Amino acid sequence: MAATEQHDEWDAIDDGQEPSRMRILLYSDDVRTRDAVILAVGRRVAKDLPPVEWLQVATPAAAVAAVEAGGLDLLVLDGETGKNGGLGLGRQLKDEIFGCPPALALTGRPQDAWLASWSQADAVVSRPLDPIALQKAVASLVRGGAVVG
Repeated sequence: MAATEQHDEWDAIDDGQEPSRMRILLYSDDVRTRDAVILAVGRRVAKDLPPVEWLQVATPAAAVAAVEAGGLDLLVLDGETGKNGGLGLGRQLKDEIFGCPPALALTGRPQDAWLASWSQADAVVSRPLDPIALQKAVASLVRGGAVVG
């Protein structure tokens, strides 16, 4: 009996071509936070979106360099990062880099949503991280739509 390959339905795409990658920058100095975000979002956010390629950075300089280099579809910025938090970095990137990708801010609590607004984040998800809310926010931002609560 011949072995057959099993495929996830999300691995198949309509045109038969290998999909491009969706590049997401993930800024946090906490490896556990980065792991939690990657686990929550998964390898593919939605069937109509390409697989995710993560660019993990832990320093503001690395994040700025990556955004300046271009080719990113989304920024996920941890507002709880020490020294230079993701909210301040998000504001800096939005102010200084033309064509900055959309930004998703991760906050420590729901009450910090006003601060995420100040940072010019396009969406906010608070802790504890809800995988469904995180996936919806990522998918909406990558598609260019508004994020609904």
